[in-house]
Order: sequence, then C-alpha cells, then structure tokens
Amino acid sequence: MQKVVRDNTEDREIRLENPKHRMRNTSAFTGMAIAGLVIGYAMFFIGLYNAPFELNVKGYYIAVILLISYSAIGVQKVTRDNAEDKDILAELESKRDFQG
Repeated sequence: MQKVVRDNTEDREIRLENPKHRMRNTSAFTGMAIAGLVIGYAMFFIGLYNAPFELNVKGYYIAVILLISYSAIGVQKVTRDNAEDKDILAELESKRDFQG
C-alpha cells in the first residue's frame, strides 16, 4: 500500500515535467492494494473478535499485527530509499568522472 501511494505521488510530480510519462500504477492496481489492506485487517479483527481468547490475549495479537504492519512499511521504505540512493550516487559518480 505504501509503495503504491509513493509511486503515485512521484508519478504526479514527474508528469508535471513530462506529460507523456506513463504512470507505474493503474487506478485498478491502486484500488486493489487499498482493498487488500482493508479486507486483510477486517478479516483479522473479525476473527480476533470472535476468538474465545481473554482480553489480554486479544490485546497482544492487536499489538503484534500493528508491529508487523509498521515493520513491513519500514523495511519497504528503507529498501526503496537505499535503491534510490544507489542511483543518485551512481549519477554523481559518473558526473565526477566526466568532469575530472
């Protein structure tokens, strides 16, 4: 989900400079990502609500799903930022080699 939002934001910025730029995600893919996230959380919380666990166990599972969600977004962001940094560093290196 976070990747889709970030791609869409970047594509809008690029489109301002280059109107022929092709969007990476279609609106159907974006909708599918949002629906998948909402359905996944809904299924988890419905199942947890109906589970015969004590309240403290349910709280533990809620904390775990939130931690997993945050970690997944964090790993995805760090991985993507590292890839972008490599591209930027390679571009700077090629400019430096060209000038020097």
